[in-house]
Amino acid sequence: MGGGPGFGGPRGMIQSFGQGQRGRAFDRRIVARLLAYLRPHRHAMILAVLLMLATTGLTLLTPYLVKIAIDRYIAGGDLRGLTWVAVATAAAYLGIYGAGAGQTYLLSWVGQKVLADLRSQLFHHLQRLPIGYHDTHIIGVTVSRVINDVGVINDLLSQGLVTLVGDTLLLIGIVVVMLTMSPKLALLAFTVLPLMVLATYLFARHAQSAFRETREKVAAVVGNLAENIAGMRVIQAFAQEDASQGRFAEVNLANRNANINAMSLSFVFLPTVEFLGMLATAVVLWFGGLAVARDELTLGVVVAFLAYVSRFFGPIQELSQLYTTMQSAMAGGERVLDLLDTPPAVADPPDGRPMPPIVGRVELREVGFAYKPDEPVLRGINLVIEPGQTVALVGPTGAGKTSIANLIARFYDVTEGAVLIDGIDVRSVTQQSLHQQMGLVPQDPFLFTGTVRDNIRFGVPEASDAAVETAARFANAHEFIMALPDGYATVVQEGGSNLSVGQRQLLCIARAVLADPRILILDEATASVDTVTEALIQDALDRLLEGRTSVVIAHRLSTIRNADLICVVEQGEIVERGRHADLMAQAGLYARLVARQFVDMPDA
Repeated sequence: MGGGPGFGGPRGMIQSFGQGQRGRAFDRRIVARLLAYLRPHRHAMILAVLLMLATTGLTLLTPYLVKIAIDRYIAGGDLRGLTWVAVATAAAYLGIYGAGAGQTYLLSWVGQKVLADLRSQLFHHLQRLPIGYHDTHIIGVTVSRVINDVGVINDLLSQGLVTLVGDTLLLIGIVVVMLTMSPKLALLAFTVLPLMVLATYLFARHAQSAFRETREKVAAVVGNLAENIAGMRVIQAFAQEDASQGRFAEVNLANRNANINAMSLSFVFLPTVEFLGMLATAVVLWFGGLAVARDELTLGVVVAFLAYVSRFFGPIQELSQLYTTMQSAMAGGERVLDLLDTPPAVADPPDGRPMPPIVGRVELREVGFAYKPDEPVLRGINLVIEPGQTVALVGPTGAGKTSIANLIARFYDVTEGAVLIDGIDVRSVTQQSLHQQMGLVPQDPFLFTGTVRDNIRFGVPEASDAAVETAARFANAHEFIMALPDGYATVVQEGGSNLSVGQRQLLCIARAVLADPRILILDEATASVDTVTEALIQDALDRLLEGRTSVVIAHRLSTIRNADLICVVEQGEIVERGRHADLMAQAGLYARLVARQFVDMPDA
């Protein structure tokens, strides 16, 4: 849209995305879809797996080399053989270090690629979703999906899966080697495994809901924080800092408790694993020592067993931590995939064609619309706007004025009837080709972080500096821009906080001027400015409206008294239409609205 982002929406429908959803601890469908993000980086992942296999093999080899050194060379006083074993052991440790470092680098590289790809896809999808989606979903919760949930998914994809394979192979290898060296001592060492299985089962049973709850609570914190920051002016104006702090403290406390609950499970489980590992070490030391004293085993075997036992429980700890990562990733994956699977309510048809150059004839034919089923907002709207005409929509709050404008811009699709531009149903053409020929000047002027120049040419990025200045002069913005510290290169702070409302509005008008739309939607642009700035804005708007098909959502008589047609909207229907003087003569709803709201303006 040449004029900027959309406006107006059913804020009463705001909901927290995905809250209360429940799923399984391991969902094959989710994992299969997430694995697709690794496919473009399969070569790096294969190399990382090979390095992992090398690390696992060398880890299994080093205790066995110690056994050989003790039993064969130390016991026999063979210094030459001992030297070769020591060199081999050092080389094995260097290999472990090198392979581990290479694996870590590759996994980190892949992780950052996946992170960027997934977030980019989410952002692309969010831009395809219609205004209705963003009107009904809390911004902070959506941000949490893109940042937090994608982060835990990345942890699983980039590091977790390789860790799972590596640790599993290491555990199997240790079991095989220990059983090969001494089946009896190996079985004694494994007597603690039933306790390990029981501890893991109890941990898994409670971890699923605990870690899903942490995802929900952190999303609530982000949502509440974003809402309060956006509404800080209102909070301070009504001296509600304490109440706002109290609401944030509630969601923050709930988030803290959820994380403490989840961490407490780990804090209980991990020491349990360590205790069972020490118990297994004591078993090996006692029974192995007895076997050495009876000449049933060699000292090298017992020393190797102690090393293998210590390595055996390390992977179990890592796998338990991986389980928590998997829990978070499953919970985050549910929400991210739900977001990606959200179909655009307003979508281009499969055979959609580009909108031809617009002349500017707009027709609403028996239009009905509802944000929610069985709750109609508009009923039987019939309206024809000829090319170059200015039509003003007036009426009480909630009458449906903004909904009519949203349907013309195709921010929403009609529930009944059709919206036609130059005789073409807007649902039959691509949205981009339609929006490129339309412009919007919102009531609440929105500017992006960047320079003044970049904000003006937002709709036409390739516009020259000269074209930007011409548009600014047309919009009566050039004079104040040149008074800024860096002129057109002045950086607009977040939300345009370093500019007045009127200045921001003039920049929005300049943005629409440069885009040169054939159809312009104007949502009362002079509602919140001083008299002098209002005159500048009104003068710029008069020139902007000239020769364009324009739909004006009006609250002030100064904006509409020269309109070609005024439509009075009440309870979703157009109840009166005509020019200002004709409607005043009818002494109907329009006349009453003028008497109540426009008493300071002459009835011209």
